[in-house]
Amino acid sequence: MKKYLYSDETLFRNRDLFEIDHIPEEFNYRESQLKDIAFALQPGLHGSRPLNMALRGLPGTGKTTAVRRIFSEVEETTRLLVPVYVNCQTEHTKFAVFAKIYGKLHGHQPPPTGTPVRKLIYDVGKTLSEKGIVLSVCLDDANYLLVNKALNEILYTILRLYEEFPNARTGVLLPMSSMDVHLPQELDPCVLSVLQLKEVYFAPYTEEEISEILKDRIRKGLYPNVVPESMFNLIIEQTMRCGDLRVGLDLVKQSALTAERAGRTAILEEDVLEAYEISKYVHLSSSVRALTTDEKTLLYQIADMASDNDTYLTSGAVYESATAKMKISYTGFYEKLRKFDQMRLVELSHLNQRGRTREIALRYDPEKVKEVCG
Repeated sequence: MKKYLYSDETLFRNRDLFEIDHIPEEFNYRESQLKDIAFALQPGLHGSRPLNMALRGLPGTGKTTAVRRIFSEVEETTRLLVPVYVNCQTEHTKFAVFAKIYGKLHGHQPPPTGTPVRKLIYDVGKTLSEKGIVLSVCLDDANYLLVNKALNEILYTILRLYEEFPNARTGVLLPMSSMDVHLPQELDPCVLSVLQLKEVYFAPYTEEEISEILKDRIRKGLYPNVVPESMFNLIIEQTMRCGDLRVGLDLVKQSALTAERAGRTAILEEDVLEAYEISKYVHLSSSVRALTTDEKTLLYQIADMASDNDTYLTSGAVYESATAKMKISYTGFYEKLRKFDQMRLVELSHLNQRGRTREIALRYDPEKVKEVCG
């Protein structure tokens, strides 16, 4: 007999487990990276200056979650070290960054207008110096601060507060989703001299790792038998098309919501396929946000050509079209193509021709790519 749920019932034990910003109790497959971040912050627990660290990895590899996990532990452990998380996609000016720091130190945000940034810096430095507080600032997606040339000035100000405010001890964590940013080339020598970065790499999750993580979330977040084995395999298959764990988490959530709305106790294939049409753009949006302006321009050009082309695109044809809109060498162009391929935005395949000519297949709807690239 076919069973249906009552309208007030749910398939979820805990829906929050499938939110992208959820911090899991067990953060598997990132033990080494967690230890590295903790090691960088340990001096701050004893009143000394924390180490500075760059966290590198493609979108969806756990950089933000790792930082938030360790920052949460710090806040539960001590008041001597104050961790401040800054999302540089939204807070990408010197004022915005120091307003975030000011708010964490003082328990309230400064007035949005009429407060000079110099006043914020003075208040932050004075508080650190007088109270003996150690500061660790995470500038998440720090590469966004390179666009408006703000990273140099922000890092210089944070790391050299001690020059004006004795006993001010500060450190930074710099998660970056852009693998091409070479900080020694981007930053001034006066910043590099105090930065002395250690780098930690977050490799993409393997299919096996994604499978185990999703199994654990499903076990804890959904009721038994909501996701049959065949549907779980389909979810993994769809997730690996993007290679992004966040897509898998959202796919499980959206599939379960669809089944729940239909009053069913288990998800069906149609639920997964319908949900994927929504969830797959989680990867697209986050990946495009990690691209430079030139990379977005090139990806837009590929999408624009794909919209008007019923056959495959070749790297040569795309390069010829791209050079009409931007200055780029073929080597630089090819490196960007390889990056798009690694990020699963496009798929490159060899043609039966000599040289480096490749067939380029866009993994997403061209119009959606153009919309996201702006």
